[in-house]
Amino acid sequence: MGVITDTIRTQYLTNLKFDLEYKIQLVTQSKMSLAQSASDLMQVGTDYDPDSPVMKTLNQRQAKLKLLEQKLEQQSQQYQIKLRMVESELQSVKGRLTSNISRSFSYNLGG
Repeated sequence: MGVITDTIRTQYLTNLKFDLEYKIQLVTQSKMSLAQSASDLMQVGTDYDPDSPVMKTLNQRQAKLKLLEQKLEQQSQQYQIKLRMVESELQSVKGRLTSNISRSFSYNLGG
């Protein structure tokens, strides 16, 4: 019975691992896009007087983008922590599965 349970758990954890890796990839792509947007804003801002209303608006938007970047970084870190936990549990389950298979198919020959 343990073999079936561990096989199902292994599949579940593998799927969860792939899902977390995909989410990390999406967050990374979002961070790259966000960095590009912030860079574009700074390039536009070089044409304006630092005290102009347009420049103040650009600075506010840049601050919001920086805040969003921090939130994305936190989310990425959370996903990476969960991924390490899943990988650790997956390794444990695979070890237990190997052990269960060995016990299930070992034959005790002798008297």
